[in-house]
Amino acid sequence: VDTLCRHGVPETGIDLIWTPGSFELPLAAQKLAASERYDGIVALGAVIRGGTPHFEYIAGECVKGLASVSLEYDIPLGFGVLTVDTIDQAVERAGTKAGNKGAEAAMAMLEMVSLLRRLEG
Repeated sequence: VDTLCRHGVPETGIDLIWTPGSFELPLAAQKLAASERYDGIVALGAVIRGGTPHFEYIAGECVKGLASVSLEYDIPLGFGVLTVDTIDQAVERAGTKAGNKGAEAAMAMLEMVSLLRRLEG
């Protein structure tokens, strides 16, 4: 939210939507995109590796689903779903030692909104 506001998006123009997990992000993003109320979407989450192949399935389907929504609805989608081995890694990538992947996803979405506006001219 901070990154979006610092780049001119009014806080009243930002809706925060929570899903039970990363697997559910594509469906929520699809509903948001279908509403045609948004210039872009930022999807944030974390998939933490466990001792089973579940990690690969969830991470892969999340990526494919979100990419599909972006292409199907022609809407920029900033991808900020972390795939990590530990909770500590997720915290580091969410704004401490390893940068802020959420802010990077928000910036990517804003840049794509701008690019598409220029291309559609």
